[in-house]
Amino acid sequence: MLKIRGFIKREPVLCVSGLAALCSMLWSPPSAAYFSYIDWRVIALLFCLMAVVAGIEQAGVLEKLARALSGRAKNTRRLCGVLVFLCFFSSMLVTNDVALLTFVPFAALTLLLCGQAALLLPTVILQTVAANLGSMLTPVGNPQNLYLYAHYEMTPAAFFSVTLPLTLTGAVLLLVCCRLLPACETAVVFETPPKKTDRRLFTVCCILFAVCLLSVFRVVDWPWALGAVVLCVLVFCPSLFKQIDLGLLCTFLFFFIFAGNLGALAPVRAALQGWMEVSATGTCILVSQVISNVPAAVLLSDFCADGGALVAGAGIGGFGTLVSSLASLISYKIYCRMPGAQKGRYLGYFTAVNFAVLFILFIVSLFLPRAFLMPWV
Repeated sequence: MLKIRGFIKREPVLCVSGLAALCSMLWSPPSAAYFSYIDWRVIALLFCLMAVVAGIEQAGVLEKLARALSGRAKNTRRLCGVLVFLCFFSSMLVTNDVALLTFVPFAALTLLLCGQAALLLPTVILQTVAANLGSMLTPVGNPQNLYLYAHYEMTPAAFFSVTLPLTLTGAVLLLVCCRLLPACETAVVFETPPKKTDRRLFTVCCILFAVCLLSVFRVVDWPWALGAVVLCVLVFCPSLFKQIDLGLLCTFLFFFIFAGNLGALAPVRAALQGWMEVSATGTCILVSQVISNVPAAVLLSDFCADGGALVAGAGIGGFGTLVSSLASLISYKIYCRMPGAQKGRYLGYFTAVNFAVLFILFIVSLFLPRAFLMPWV
């Protein structure tokens, strides 16, 4: 029983998605149609990207880059700015959860070495916001973008025309927030050297990442990309398979089944379509606050032809409550394990900052013309 409770605490979204899929089977028993519900291309690409990003992180390049940049900071404001924008830019390529898993512990180490423990709470909150903002920009920045990009068969121009204005707005907000931090003189001196960089693994992962990007943009067929990644990981670093988040893959599978079964119910389909017609972006934002933006994107995509509005809604919906983004839960868990963590204070500031960002980004999305959110029409 304790193991079950522990698993539920570690994987709440996976458990909810599994329960939702099981409940949906009451009105739509398992059949061969279930296979048509699942977007296997998205599952394969997500698997490939997680394996490749795990390899890049294991190669030690991200840590070495972070140390080099942090060492150049001369005051606390610049140091915190570097730590925040490391998450912002890296999340565009290595996803928001990987960026936070990598740089939140690094931020804690850096600030504690400088005797700036008081800045840890605002820095981690801004890192979380930065990772969600940066990952919003690219198709590979987060799982919901990858799914929506593939589901709606969007072109790069169509996708970036939606995400670029929102991400640029977010970057300005981050700069303003960083300017509010104190600027005390400081020097970062690491007591231990960085781990040795595995150049061979990094080179292989960079090549595989390029193959994955070509597959995302439909230049390379996804079965070839999947085969290349699996083969290279088996040859060069089989341990990477252990670092793949199978829970996230299963979450997608469960919500594909749930969304497919839900779509078979005429009354539910009519209700969701009605809400989406009023505001696809607003509906996605609201649903994301309860079940997070990844499953919200999967669920609502079957009831919305406006892919651009749903991309905006899923991106903006990642702000707000702690559960609105899986990445936000990751950084909160890491912070709670730090010495002197102030959980209540963190949740209070986190919620205030995130809802402020959500409100501003939503206002920006309202001023985008309808055609701007539907550039392929």
